[in-house]
Amino acid sequence: MKNGVTGIGGLFFKSEDPKASKEWYQKHLGFNTDDYGCTFWSKDVAGNDCATQWSPFEEKTDYFEPSKKDFMFNYRVKNLVDLLVELKKEGVTIIGEIQEFEYGKFGWILDNEGNKIELWEPVDSVFK
Repeated sequence: MKNGVTGIGGLFFKSEDPKASKEWYQKHLGFNTDDYGCTFWSKDVAGNDCATQWSPFEEKTDYFEPSKKDFMFNYRVKNLVDLLVELKKEGVTIIGEIQEFEYGKFGWILDNEGNKIELWEPVDSVFK
């Protein structure tokens, strides 16, 4: 698949106390946390900077719906529009419409078990 996933863009999970979770991870594991969680930087095979986001969400968030899980994976993709067209042809459930921000485009799908997956076509340079 030419427009598949290129990496993990983020790990999002529900937390009883997101602020306390961020503080715990900062104190005990050295996470460089901010209001959104922690951004990890790496390089892709071409040497480009890549951001991966770690974020605790409020326990009552509806952001992961319709999934009933307490987590959601975000995967990096190269061409979100083409990928969603291809996935729709394959019978994959698409959730909502593409949203675009200065840091990239986002789309959502459900996997075979009903887990919501966020697909992100990133613009990593805006994080610098």
